Amino acid sequence: MLTAMITPFHSDGSQDLDGAQELATYLVDELQHDGLVVNGTTGESATKTDAEDRDLVAAVVEAVGDRAWVVAGVGTNDTAHSITSARAAEGAGAHGLMAVAPYYNRPPQTGLVAHFHAIADATELPLLTYDIPKRTGVAIETETLVRIAEHPRVVANKDAKGDLDATQWALARTDIGWYCGDDILNLPMLTLGASGMISVVGHVVGDRLKQMAQAVAAGDLATARAINTELLPVYTGMFRTQGVILTKAALRMQGLPSGPLRLPLVEATEEQQDHLRVDLAAGGVRGFGGAA
Repeated sequence: MLTAMITPFHSDGSQDLDGAQELATYLVDELQHDGLVVNGTTGESATKTDAEDRDLVAAVVEAVGDRAWVVAGVGTNDTAHSITSARAAEGAGAHGLMAVAPYYNRPPQTGLVAHFHAIADATELPLLTYDIPKRTGVAIETETLVRIAEHPRVVANKDAKGDLDATQWALARTDIGWYCGDDILNLPMLTLGASGMISVVGHVVGDRLKQMAQAVAAGDLATARAINTELLPVYTGMFRTQGVILTKAALRMQGLPSGPLRLPLVEATEEQQDHLRVDLAAGGVRGFGGAA
């Protein structure tokens, strides 16, 4: 159970490292996370500097690195930049790296293989590929993933492709770990053999997601389905607009570090926040009518 953690900011828009440590500690100690992914999409990585990324990795490692995995997002659409980011994350103490497929460039599949292998060659850390074509404009095809996975440091894939046909074929043809990156598909992917989740809604229900995963592993699909059904309002509610926007709104409602967003993301409207409260209450989230 990993969550793609938001990056807390101060009211002036600067990075809030104390808040990040507080939030990381809460997620690991209270919501039972096995790990955190920082500097990913949900961490607003597209609007952060390299120095901020490095400092956040170091702060989160200091806070929870003795009891949870800290994975650093290092993917960009520039392979050389990604390599620099990977080495910086390694130096800051990250336990692993995650790299998204290059966006905007729309490289051919051979370019994807070369890109991921170059990042994997750059450090001694394990690497997760991240496949989310709706954001990047290019999907990692199954045959390409098989080739990428031949690298000994490519250990897993975060699957946000939304294509369970492709998921099944890739699982059948590789032996790397598999992480669901699309919360509404957490249960289906777990039943297909995924190793776990890199979640957004884990910010508010990580403990229950972990219980669901454990139920699947134990063969108790009735319990897993029951938990999944309870969480449907959360899955839907947290993505009624851009996920980072409502995640930060939910954390703020719970009194947890969040802070503002960086443009071009904007704050949730009052109407969106009201709807979110209803969704989270329907999903039994603590502080919204859920468990204490």
